[in-house]
Amino acid sequence: MVETFTVVTSTPAMADQLEAVQRASFPTLAEAEIITAAHYRAQIERFPEGQLAVVTAEGQVVACSTDFRTTVDFDNFQHRFIDAVDHNWLGHHEPNGDWLYGADIGVLPEYRRHGIARMLYTARRDLIRRLNLKGHVAGGLLKGYGRYKTQMPVETYVEKVKQGELFDPTVSVQLKVGWEIYGILYDYVDEPSCDNKAAFIVWRNPDYRET
Repeated sequence: MVETFTVVTSTPAMADQLEAVQRASFPTLAEAEIITAAHYRAQIERFPEGQLAVVTAEGQVVACSTDFRTTVDFDNFQHRFIDAVDHNWLGHHEPNGDWLYGADIGVLPEYRRHGIARMLYTARRDLIRRLNLKGHVAGGLLKGYGRYKTQMPVETYVEKVKQGELFDPTVSVQLKVGWEIYGILYDYVDEPSCDNKAAFIVWRNPDYRET
């Protein structure tokens, strides 16, 4: 029997399961950066339609995503992740912001390679269209750069990822689903695997209408 999955809006009753997904998805993340059940409840209260979960037919949460609305200054895009998400409380959510910031996606390890992350990306883009936002921005961790950092500068690495000459476990996958690399975030997270660096990635809503 093929297991079925559904994308739903996260609810406060899911908060403990959402935290479990977060911890299983990011086992090396510092405790101070973990999204806890209390954070999830606050996020749902602040911007309910931007918090998504993937559930099985039995109602088990197997994946989730966190998003908030923002305005983007593309001339000054450098930032740290933990500051952007207000230490996971989403205090910088702008109800009238014209971009969706993709803060987090987590999938339980045993449910990976089922197309679940792609389902969440699709749901996010549906939300962007529904809200008539300009698009989606995020920091894509350059998870493969750590092993190349003594061989080449990050700019060279990113260019090779763009051209398909190198495969990055995170950003190469994001490029395949329609993201573009706008620039490099040099001090995005405290994470040795990416030398703290991320690609600032953008998906522009082709259906955006000026109001």
